[in-house]
Amino acid sequence: MSVINSLKYEMAKWFRLIAILIGLMCFVSGCDRRVKKELEVIATAFNSLAAQTHADHPEIGAWGDTLRPGMKCIAVSRDLIKLGLTYQTKVKIEGFEGKYRVLDKMNRRWEKRIDIYMGKDIGAALEWGREPVTISWMGKPE
Repeated sequence: MSVINSLKYEMAKWFRLIAILIGLMCFVSGCDRRVKKELEVIATAFNSLAAQTHADHPEIGAWGDTLRPGMKCIAVSRDLIKLGLTYQTKVKIEGFEGKYRVLDKMNRRWEKRIDIYMGKDIGAALEWGREPVTISWMGKPE
């Protein structure tokens, strides 16, 4: 075995050991612990339209993401952000397939509320209306 190959082998062993130690430290300190949280909220729906979002850029979310029809995303009321529903959090919505990402914030006047993104399909948003739903996500323990 050449000296270079021998060094590569030794470095790889050390990197594996360091990765294991970091993982162990994280496990012991609890930095990796997350719990399932659930909450009943009012769910409405929104579209990428100037009248419903921002007149100059209706397809841009509050954190700068471009929203496109077909995306599974939601806007959350600001009180929910304080509960851990922050940017990019994955959320399961009762009665909906898959998980939705938090990509937008709602106006400050709303509380305990989510807004489900429905692209440009105004009919679907109107048909949904306003419904109580249970949402769940993985968050930090209290």
